[in-house]
Amino acid sequence: MRLGAAAQTPPRPGPPSAAPPPPKEGHQEGLVELPASFRELLTFFCTNATIHGAIRLVCSRGNRLKTTSWGLLSLGALVALCWQLGLLFQRHWHRPVLMAVSVHSERKLLPLVTLCDGNPRRPSPVLRHLELLDEFARENIDSLYNVNLSKGRAALSATVPRHEPPFHLDREIRLQRLSHSGSRVRVGFRLCNSTGGDCFYRSYTSGVVAVQDWYHFHYVDILALLPAAWEDSHGSQDGHFVLSCSYDGLDCQARQFRTFHHPTYGSCYTVDGVWTAQRPGITHGVGLVLRVEQQPHLPLLSTLAGIRVMVHGRNHTPFLGHHSFSVRPGTEATISIREDEVHRLGSPYGHCTTGGEGVEVELLHNTSYTRQACLVSCFQQLMVETCSCGYYLHPLPAGAEYCSSAQHPAWGHCFYRLYQDLETHRLPCTSRCPRPCRESAFKLSTGTSRWPSAKSAGWTLATLGEQGLPRQSHRQRSNLAKINIVYQELNYHSVEEAPVYSVPQLLSAMGSLCSLWFGASVLSLLELLELLLDASALTLVLSGHRLCRAWFSWPRASPASGASNIKPEASQMPTPAGGTSDDPEPSGPHLPRVMLPGVLAGVSAEESWAGPRPLETLDT
Repeated sequence: MRLGAAAQTPPRPGPPSAAPPPPKEGHQEGLVELPASFRELLTFFCTNATIHGAIRLVCSRGNRLKTTSWGLLSLGALVALCWQLGLLFQRHWHRPVLMAVSVHSERKLLPLVTLCDGNPRRPSPVLRHLELLDEFARENIDSLYNVNLSKGRAALSATVPRHEPPFHLDREIRLQRLSHSGSRVRVGFRLCNSTGGDCFYRSYTSGVVAVQDWYHFHYVDILALLPAAWEDSHGSQDGHFVLSCSYDGLDCQARQFRTFHHPTYGSCYTVDGVWTAQRPGITHGVGLVLRVEQQPHLPLLSTLAGIRVMVHGRNHTPFLGHHSFSVRPGTEATISIREDEVHRLGSPYGHCTTGGEGVEVELLHNTSYTRQACLVSCFQQLMVETCSCGYYLHPLPAGAEYCSSAQHPAWGHCFYRLYQDLETHRLPCTSRCPRPCRESAFKLSTGTSRWPSAKSAGWTLATLGEQGLPRQSHRQRSNLAKINIVYQELNYHSVEEAPVYSVPQLLSAMGSLCSLWFGASVLSLLELLELLLDASALTLVLSGHRLCRAWFSWPRASPASGASNIKPEASQMPTPAGGTSDDPEPSGPHLPRVMLPGVLAGVSAEESWAGPRPLETLDT
């Protein structure tokens, strides 16, 4: 690095020049040149920059009022720009999204429909245990409400299997009247841990709900004694639950039904036909005639008389306790379906998964990923880890066993504690189970009417009697239900998430703000960057120059005589030409060129003189 115009003689005392002298002939321009001062750097920037208002800081130098005013205006505009850019980046970092709704029209496959008769059967291996539970329930209800319930079933001693699993009915868990809340009486039961030191009450203001929940707890405890390989018969009411089925005028086939037995909702049928909806309307949907006779298998488990219906996607587990609804007997219900497709953005805009990828929870259901299936699997795994056993109504992880009082006496206390934490979102299952990035949501609307009508009841019931409906029943209308499942319209809504501030939109917003406050463009920002780089480089060069001058002007100690100060005579100071100088100059050391380190090694000897010098330009 060297001076742009090197002087041939040392500077003389006198008034400083107003401007740097022009370079002499033969001066070669350096690759990188820096101004000699920050004032010159700022003047050059304000004169040549494309940012609006910068020239006002220079051209109005003779008027301090204008210079100060424009300086304050520029500073205020800079503050406003930084503030708005901060708000913009803050919103961008929050990753907001907007929902774009579009309407499409195409043929759609009918979703799956699961129907349950609401009559859970008594498993044969635990018949005697359920009889003991019914007797215990009658005792509790009689003590609370003075109601003497007669036995709803005949004695089953003849059908009790010879080898019964071991069973212990915990009579400490009984229904109690807990407290009076005004005109309401709270009823519930108490659960304690294995040591009896931690107890809590499950209380209800409704006695019906209290009896059902209490009975359901003991019922699940008994079902856990069933053998792992035991399966109940899936037939319902001697195989006459579905009296007729048709789609678009054609009869359904037996292979288009999948059956299973639910411990709470009874025998269930899933209509699994691969049918494409051609047109909306009742005549182009699925029509079912169902038999809904109520059997007194487990009268304390459910108080509903009707059919449980759930519409769900293909290869999805039907969670009847969360998303199902009931259809009353003696009616014709038309279920109209409207499908919406939801497309969510993944990271960093949201937390969703595609097909269960990246989910920490292992699904226990052998079906496609849904959030409900993930939550159930997460809860079951946490229960196995916390309570050392699993809940009977959910699938088991490998190597686990179901909870029963015979093996785990305090499992009820652990289960209800954990379930309460799940309801209050204190378990990590909500964060571990993201929503699917793409899923179908079914919106249902139902209309009902009395069926069959009084005028058509005679011949309708007569024809249905040939298909298995008992003729001796005098209230046959209450044992029937008709369900139509149709598409309300073939148009479906697609709801897609889109980022509010994508990278192009963010750059566009930044450009609008820069243009609003400074009239700046990308090249203007590069000019600012160049100003910062030049200022940093000039700071380093001037700081290094001052450090070197201070270092070489510091008194040196003689190696032989110790710390002695050596001051060269003025007559022995080398001149720029190489001789001695007799001219009276301002006192100050002269640094030979070869002794300047680093970037200052190329500075000529004249530049090390102290005293007033004209402004010059540094170049490299």
